[in-house]
Amino acid sequence: MTHASGRHFLQIPGPTNVPDRVLRAIDQPTIDHRGPEFAALGLEILGELPKIFQTEHPVIIYPSSGTGAWEAALVNALSPGDRVLMCETGQFAVLWQQLAARLGFDTQVLPTDWRHGADPEVIEAALTDDSAHAIKAVCIVHNETSTGVASRIGKIRKAIDRAQHPALFLVDTISSLASIDYRMDEWGVDVTVAGSQKGLMLPPGLAFNAVSDKAVAASRSASTPKSYWSWDDVLAANKSGFFPYTPATNLLYGLSESIRMLLEEGLDNVFARHDRHAAATRLAVGTWGLEVLCLNPDEHSSSLTAVLMPEGHDADSFRAVVLEAFDMSLGTGLGRLAGKVFRIGHLGSFNDLMLAGTLAGVEMGLARAGVPHERGGVAAALDWLADSSPERANG
Repeated sequence: MTHASGRHFLQIPGPTNVPDRVLRAIDQPTIDHRGPEFAALGLEILGELPKIFQTEHPVIIYPSSGTGAWEAALVNALSPGDRVLMCETGQFAVLWQQLAARLGFDTQVLPTDWRHGADPEVIEAALTDDSAHAIKAVCIVHNETSTGVASRIGKIRKAIDRAQHPALFLVDTISSLASIDYRMDEWGVDVTVAGSQKGLMLPPGLAFNAVSDKAVAASRSASTPKSYWSWDDVLAANKSGFFPYTPATNLLYGLSESIRMLLEEGLDNVFARHDRHAAATRLAVGTWGLEVLCLNPDEHSSSLTAVLMPEGHDADSFRAVVLEAFDMSLGTGLGRLAGKVFRIGHLGSFNDLMLAGTLAGVEMGLARAGVPHERGGVAAALDWLADSSPERANG
């Protein structure tokens, strides 16, 4: 194989680049997970992590992918045969629905065109029609990683309240946590699902359920079989900083550092940085004469941008050209979008120069692959970044 000079550009929407500070934190000797040093680490993380979710409630940590967090949320909160209301906003919403169905839950699915998020009015109507309160949970993907569409969680909470429905509110934030403003307590979310490999700037391997008092109370009467995923077991062990299984010790070192980095920057600044890079990316896409998949400006994702390919051009062929020529990975189209879109990830440990390199790679790739486009997307984005820099805003 030919050696590729320089650093690979990993611009998929997760796993994301892991910053050096986190890598150095992970690179420590493993300690006794039943000893006092680990207990101190555990209590520190469990005390600070809820701040990232903007909640006062506990956050449960699993050695798992995000799929495990999906399952944990469902099996703890629900009983077999319970009906769950879900919105098909993209491929990951589809996968969550399939997982729920396999577990024996009755899934009521509200479709979308994958270019819009979950519609609060449609959800309100479905809940209003459910006068018998057969629906036990509403499950929404906050930021659909396959489409670059972010559903409006605060408005959905208000829709649930207007319908005066007692259903639990479960939200997947796997590609939005620590990237897009998310307020668990303010928005009345009962279970927040998250993963380590995106906005938290860690490798894959940790998953999270943040749980409200209402969710914990529901879990005490829920009869779905569970063992590894049991909230009760984890919450009991967490009181002293431990876990009921062997934890991913070195990833927890990294999690401690990533929390520290996010709080040093300030969550409002983290969200503003992501918003700014997303806006610059969309400006570049529009200047190229290409189309962003998301149609509603109020639902634009700040974690990633999904770009539609012109008719007759294959997104995966384009991605292959970019990888071969510039050593940059872009996200593939998933499910019904396979071959139709490529996705630019701009989340996690990311700055203006990294975005400039990413957009330059895309623009050069469009030319090399013979994709019809207008030049100047990079220049337009750079001008916008210069005009919107935090330093200029601060005078």
